[in-house]
Amino acid sequence: MEQKETQVQIMETKRLILRPWREEDAEALFRYAKDSQVGPPAGWAPHKTIEESREILKGILSEPETYAIVLKESGEAVGSIGLMIGERSHGSLPPDEGEIGYWIGVPFWGQGLFPEAVNRLIRHAFEDLGLSCLWCGFFDGNEKSRRVQEKCGFLYHHTIPVVELPQLGETRTEHISYLPREAYFAMNEDASRQTEEADSSSAPSSPYTMSRKQAHAAADRLFNLFFLVLGIILLLRLLGS
Repeated sequence: MEQKETQVQIMETKRLILRPWREEDAEALFRYAKDSQVGPPAGWAPHKTIEESREILKGILSEPETYAIVLKESGEAVGSIGLMIGERSHGSLPPDEGEIGYWIGVPFWGQGLFPEAVNRLIRHAFEDLGLSCLWCGFFDGNEKSRRVQEKCGFLYHHTIPVVELPQLGETRTEHISYLPREAYFAMNEDASRQTEEADSSSAPSSPYTMSRKQAHAAADRLFNLFFLVLGIILLLRLLGS
């Protein structure tokens, strides 16, 4: 499958905007990335200074398909999400496959923002970029990331027993999950079908419309009534003669 050209996007969800990082986001980046609950579970060290955050913003966070997760309500960047496509991924994937990475500041955990952002990027990957498969991973103990991947349709693929994390000076076990293009579109078809069924079952009935079953029942009643009336007419004629 031919991959479409990568280009800068600004994407929206109900509560979020996914857009490229900007220099003025440095303070917000440092505010949330300095928390030890954010980086280490994902395999990177907390930011130590705002200057470090500025350098990271100019470097890693300026890579193609890397987005700030921005709250519509406040306009503040509260996390990051990105696609690493082909050789840019940690596993040197084929050019039509990508790896998703993400994090959100601690004050915004437990609000459903993780899957909201990830689902939007998944849609972009398959529908805009034409990728054939997406990959994602989580380290032992990172239950939040595991649940996000499951909610977004990712399936377990394999485990890497030993992964070196130079920033943290340690090794961990990583579990890899994947989402094929076909599975994504199948999930969307099922969701659309369920929505249509829910809409039809909850729609108010009209006195001028009826279901197929109701129509057949009405036709049967008319048919029986016709023969009843015909029988009465024939009976009256016999009595009259």
